[in-house]
Amino acid sequence: MNEWNQPPRGSALTFEEVVAKIRQQLKEFKGRSGLIVAALLVAAVFWTAWFTVQPEETGIVQRFGKVLRTAGPGLHFKLPLGIETARMLPTARVLKEEFGFRTVASVPGEKTRYDPSGSYKDESLMLTGDLNVIDVQWIIQYRIEDPIRYLFHVRETPKTIRDITEAVMRRAVGNRIGSDVLTTGRVGVGSEAKTEIQKILTAYEAGVRLVTVELQDVTPPDTVKPAFNEVNESRQDKERTINRAEERANREIPKARGVAEQSISEAEGYALERVNRARGEAARFESILKQYLQAPRVTRRRLYLEAMTGLLADMKGLYIVDQDQKAMVPWVSMDSGAKPSVQGSQP
Repeated sequence: MNEWNQPPRGSALTFEEVVAKIRQQLKEFKGRSGLIVAALLVAAVFWTAWFTVQPEETGIVQRFGKVLRTAGPGLHFKLPLGIETARMLPTARVLKEEFGFRTVASVPGEKTRYDPSGSYKDESLMLTGDLNVIDVQWIIQYRIEDPIRYLFHVRETPKTIRDITEAVMRRAVGNRIGSDVLTTGRVGVGSEAKTEIQKILTAYEAGVRLVTVELQDVTPPDTVKPAFNEVNESRQDKERTINRAEERANREIPKARGVAEQSISEAEGYALERVNRARGEAARFESILKQYLQAPRVTRRRLYLEAMTGLLADMKGLYIVDQDQKAMVPWVSMDSGAKPSVQGSQP
């Protein structure tokens, strides 16, 4: 404990002694403050002379605002005391912008939570080509391809990206009818918007490369959802009926065509058979006629025998009647496989 803090002994100090002690304390403090200031200056120089770049980042080093170089992940040094400054950009990370909604929390393994306020209708409500209002929620994902252009070629690059994206998306939706955007045209809208947005960003030299533009949810406004659902159900019933009719037509028409072609083929085959048979009979008759003209009697006999041979061959029993036979039964049995004998003869 110094003398100033010690209690007085015997008698009180005079005013001059008090002033003298104060001056002495001030001199001692000034000597120590110089060392403190020097130590603080050394610490400031040391603390501001290095910086660390994370694995997903790229550092941009500036000297009095002028860009000098870029720095990759790791520990780096620079001029201290604000002479050189370092700005970090997540160039290896996929960045995301949300439109029509906001994600409150997204933790791996847990369900994503969204802002329930629903105060983003000014972004998502759009007018389609058939003058219908729909609620479109979408996201874009992009990477910072050139950090220097991202920082210095465009003012407020994230806001510029949002403005460009919203303008292009409204134009893409406005060029299509509402039912197309609500159903099958969602992928086409996203692809078209991505191409247009990237074209504009490239022209602006924003240093950004789009990864994807994806429509998350496309619905009619809440006030017209019941009517829209009824219309949508009616359209689905209509399409279902048309599909069933087309299915039945695709089944019945080929079947009818097959039956018709079969009937035509059978008729053509029958006609060809009759024509060929008639031609054959005509040729046979002409051949027989020539033989008949040459030998009428022989040809007539031969035709008679051929006719009788064909007729008798199909008979099971044959009886030849002789009028001159004097027996009781005047016929001869000609059964197949039996020996001819005279019926009714005397033993």
